[in-house]
Amino acid sequence: MEKNADSGILSLLQITDSHLTKDAKSDLLGVVTRDSLAAVLALLKKNISGQEHCEPDFLIASGDIAQDSSQEAYQYFRDQTGSLSARSGWFSGNHDDSQVMIEALNDESLFSKIYRFQHWQLILLDSSVRGSVHGELDSKELALLEKNLSECPDLHTLVCLHHHPVDIGSVWLDKIGLHNRDDFFKVLDKFDNVRGVLWGHIHQDWQSERNGVSLLATPSTCIQFLPKSSGFAVENIAPGYRWLNLHSDGRIESKVYRAEDFKFDLDLKSTGY
Repeated sequence: MEKNADSGILSLLQITDSHLTKDAKSDLLGVVTRDSLAAVLALLKKNISGQEHCEPDFLIASGDIAQDSSQEAYQYFRDQTGSLSARSGWFSGNHDDSQVMIEALNDESLFSKIYRFQHWQLILLDSSVRGSVHGELDSKELALLEKNLSECPDLHTLVCLHHHPVDIGSVWLDKIGLHNRDDFFKVLDKFDNVRGVLWGHIHQDWQSERNGVSLLATPSTCIQFLPKSSGFAVENIAPGYRWLNLHSDGRIESKVYRAEDFKFDLDLKSTGY
């Protein structure tokens, strides 16, 4: 997955669903979320130093950064990822409070919705609905999406959001995905410069394709949900991150890395989180 400095490849790191809290020792179903995030970031540093891949050009923090929407959780995430030289883009998940997040970090550069590079643009959308677990893109988000796809037809585009816009075969998760997915794809289908859609929320590695567009979801940095389950269920599998190389010709090369050495005692009998 490594690239040369002159390769023209844009390298992205996606970290998602960390579910941090104000309490440093707080756990989610037996997994201390600060410890699991630390293990994932340690793996990242190991892979960079071992030249498995390069330093990222950009970090996508794709929601549910905090479980309790506390300023301390957002500040901790920023502190832990601050050693990276990469620019960052953050957006909310259903457990986040976007206003608290913005106030805690006091850095507008983290919350832009559009990031443009030589061959690519990233469009980061807020699919969170206050007080709800499911997602929805309001009219402003959809208009922003259409406007920026239209304005930059020569830029390959990766669209990012928290909630999954397609069914993934898990009954309980598919009920809490993006509810107005038809409106979302109605916009995307107008343009041929969309190369991929990237999200979090489902706590698992998931990949597919729709009309030639890559569809990608990424494991959480804490607990993982059991794929294709009818009801809430977790899987005893390590946390991780996703690495993406975006090529100048529009190709997306991607791989999930998991912190296999991280030891945790998962509550497999839990019926919810």
